[in-house]
Order: sequence, then C-alpha cells, then structure tokens
Amino acid sequence: MSFDFPKSSPFRRSDFIFGVATAAFQIEGANQEDERCESIWDRFCATPGKVANGDDGTIACDHYHRWEEDLEMIAELGVDAYRLSIAWPRIMPVEGQINDKGIAFYQQLIAKLKQLGIKPFVTLYHWDLPQYLEDRGGWLSRETAYKFAEFADIMTKALGDDVYSYATFNEPLCSAFLGYRYGQHAPGLTEDKFGFQAAHHILLAHGLALPKMRENAPSAEHGIVLNFTPAYPADPNNAADVLAADFDEQQGIHWFLQPIIEGQYPDAVRQQQPLWWPTILPGDLELIKQPIDYLGINYYTRHVIKATDNGPKQVTLEGVERTDMGWEVCPQALTGLLTKLNERYELPPIFITENGMAGADTLEDGKVIDQQRCDYYQSHLNAVADAIEQGVELKGYFAWSLMDNFEWAFGYEKRFGIVYVDYDTQQRVPKQSATYFQQFLKQRAGA
Repeated sequence: MSFDFPKSSPFRRSDFIFGVATAAFQIEGANQEDERCESIWDRFCATPGKVANGDDGTIACDHYHRWEEDLEMIAELGVDAYRLSIAWPRIMPVEGQINDKGIAFYQQLIAKLKQLGIKPFVTLYHWDLPQYLEDRGGWLSRETAYKFAEFADIMTKALGDDVYSYATFNEPLCSAFLGYRYGQHAPGLTEDKFGFQAAHHILLAHGLALPKMRENAPSAEHGIVLNFTPAYPADPNNAADVLAADFDEQQGIHWFLQPIIEGQYPDAVRQQQPLWWPTILPGDLELIKQPIDYLGINYYTRHVIKATDNGPKQVTLEGVERTDMGWEVCPQALTGLLTKLNERYELPPIFITENGMAGADTLEDGKVIDQQRCDYYQSHLNAVADAIEQGVELKGYFAWSLMDNFEWAFGYEKRFGIVYVDYDTQQRVPKQSATYFQQFLKQRAGA
C-alpha cells in the first residue's frame, strides 16, 4: 500500500523534502515541569466552556517524556524532515530570564534529529504566548513584538545552524483573528479591530526578529508559515458573491502576505471597513517587508462565500466530501491557490508546511484503516504536482500531523495524525496513511 505517482513526478526526486509536523502545546504535555510558566492556552483551557470536554494540554501526547521514541518513529517513516515548534513559556518562564532546562530540551531534540539524518524545521511561535505578556495586552501591545524578537534571538543563538529551517510564526491569522477577533482561540477576545491590530503586531514581530535570526544562524533558511483558505463565490455569475469572496481573501490571504512581499496592506480592507484599520507606525511596513528564504503555506480546505445584507457569509455545500472537521475536501482549490499566488506575487520558494485531515479514526485489532486520509493525501499531492507543472517553485510537503494530538478548542475529539495515539496508555499506532508514506519513501530511496 503506497501512493501512486508517475515516474516523472517531482516527488520522486531526492531533493524534494517530505516531512511531518507537530506543535509544542499540542503534543508535549508536562506544562508545569522544569519551570515552564503558564501560557495563554493553559489559561484558555482552564476557562469553562472554551475547550471541548474541558480538555487541556497537561499531558497531551506526553512528548516531553517520550521524545526519543517519537523521533525514532519519525525516522521509521523515512521522511526527510520534521517540523516542530518551541514553547516560549519553557524558554522564558520568568520575563527577561533564560531557562536553561527549556533550552536543553530542544537542543537534545535537534541533536537527535541530526543524528537520525532528519532535517529540523523549527517554528518559533505556534500560539503559546506566555500569560505574563497577555496580562499586559498580548498581541494587542506593540511591546510583545519586541519581546518576541528577544525570544527569537535567544533561540536562534541556542540552536544556530543545527536547524535547517526557521519559521518566525505559524499561522498569524489564527493567533490574531481566532484569538482576538472571533474568540475561538486563546485569549478569547472578540473585536474586529483587535484582530487586525494583533495581526500587525505579529507581522511586526516577524520583521523585528529576522535580522537577529540571520545573524545567529546564517546557514539556515528563514521564513514564515501562513495558512490560506481560498474563497470561491457561491454563484460565480453573481457580482455580489464574487466581490464577497474577494473580500474574504483580502482579509484572510492578502492581509498577511502582501505586507511581507510588497510592504503594504490590502487597501480593500481600509475602503470597506475603515474602523478595522490598525495603528501602524512609520517604518513598520519596511521592517515587515524583508526578504524571506521561503514561504510556508498551510492548506486544508476552501471557503464558499455568499454576499448577504450582513456581509460575506460562508455557505455549506450539499453533496460534497467532508472531513471529521466538517471541512470540504477540495484538492483542486490548492492548485488554484498556488498558481494564483504565483501569478500575483514575486514569491520565494514554497513549502506546503501543513496539509491533512481529521478522521473518525478507531483502533481495531491493532490497526487503524484511514482510507479517506490516504485518498486525501494522494489527491492533494496530485494537486501540488499540478501546481509545480504550472510553474510554481515548491520544494517540500509536510503532513499534518505526525500523530493525533490536542486539537485546540476541539480538545482530543479530532484526530489529524498519521499515527494513532491512545491517550489512556500513550501507545502510538501508525495508521494506514503512515504506511502509505513509508512505502512510497522506501520506493523513492530505492529508485
């Protein structure tokens, strides 16, 4: 059982990077060990009604204690790279002080990956802001951007060129909009203006951090990871729907990409919603617009948008395949996204840094048959190959996720892993989809 790609497929080239991805808060657990401080997600989980079943990250996948066996499991898959994130609350549990135990945990992890011949892709921020910074405004405060730059300086000094690739942030849209605009994620605030201000400060933090990161790790690649959900009009012949879908993309795609590549925010937001416009100081956009070595793109699904009297609304189509998250399976929208962005912007090389699906996976007779996920990966990899054929420079692909884990506000209800986790015993069981990756990568290595 394996993926099926033609002999000419870019995925058969040895320089195309296949990897798996995780995030610290979702897998590590041990959230009170070795001096780690409270994060905004610890606080959010402790707030009744915020996370399904009252779940939290106290244990998660217990990766903090099982990291060696987890890295061996990654090596067994035969992938080229592993994308992980650093828990800021482990590194600076007391403001202004470095926690050597936190640094040592990640140093040993990176050293083991190198020993196994796996390229480390390190994300510096995957949503777990120290609560002491949120208490002073979090990403609504400009100060937090400077605090992040200090943290990025510390981590890139500690890990240096042992890391193949650094990302400043994972999915600023989720941190800013889900956290400060829609209230679905930590810290749970709900003002449109807050979302755009938080987004600006996160992008400012990215710009402030990059020069130090390059100085500390000159041989590594440095970039950012953005999540994009392309928007399609419910009725392509209805001008209002077309405009509504475009505005959805102006907020969800171009608000985050345009300042990085072109040094400006999309004017459509100012024109249509002037009250959302954030405070931007002189020089900010020049800082944000710095060369990046690569752009990480996370893709899961598309939006279908209809214009209404209350603004653009997402429409749920009937009769389409969906994942356990309720998201439409739409690989062709990934090809469309990549080719459109490639036409619109002067882009650096791209990595698909997350792609995958949640399934209602069950362990039966020691096996997990996740055929829908196997088909999802096959169709989305085909979509990536189509984009490459159309001229998109794309260097690698990461499956989300290595293993089932804490799925934010959904707690442990949603399983994205290619490895099944029994949360009672912490047993890891590779699913059928893991076998598909493993067998294909074995074939490629033997080609």
